[in-house]
Amino acid sequence: MPAASFDIATSRPDAAPEFSPRQQVVLQHALTLLVEGGEKALTTAGLARTASCSKESLYKWFGDRDGLLAAVVAYQASQVQFPSESGATADPDTFRAHVTAFVEALLAVLFSESSLALNRLSIGQSNTNSNRLGQLLLVRGKHMISARARNMLETGRRHGLLKFDDAEDAYQVLYGLAIRDVHIRLLLGETASAAEKDLKSQAKTAVARFYQLFRA
Repeated sequence: MPAASFDIATSRPDAAPEFSPRQQVVLQHALTLLVEGGEKALTTAGLARTASCSKESLYKWFGDRDGLLAAVVAYQASQVQFPSESGATADPDTFRAHVTAFVEALLAVLFSESSLALNRLSIGQSNTNSNRLGQLLLVRGKHMISARARNMLETGRRHGLLKFDDAEDAYQVLYGLAIRDVHIRLLLGETASAAEKDLKSQAKTAVARFYQLFRA
């Protein structure tokens, strides 16, 4: 069973977390507690009771409470799937399909009630001296996804499928085309339109516009 204790000071930002099926169930319970009750609701005792596991198992898997909180954020970010390099670059159409699938998964995670609630919690703590949740959302969430996305785009460039000077700039364009202003509107309580809820169509449109700029 893989260990899942996180140290955000030393973990690579592009390291993909691996959780056993049982750990995933526990982390989903932890995410529910965090979203419904805030950080104070996420205790080892409460999680052990809710997820029907021992506190000893929680300490073994995730370490201290900070490790548990980091694992929750990393678990949520891990829902954004990335293709393997070997399969993604078989041909231009296959690579484009993988990029589109990534964008659709990114939209699904960012627009989910869980992610929106986590971001709202962090924003509410932004004026405190130590916004632990905000730091974790950046390092184990946004930065991890960004690093892996840049690697994906770099792979496309190496295989002559994309053309750009800087992978970070290219990813920021892809991100902007995909997310637009929808995320901030959802954070502020607006309901997504029917078209915006069609994530597959939104992803295809964003990637089509991205390829107009960066197709090799």
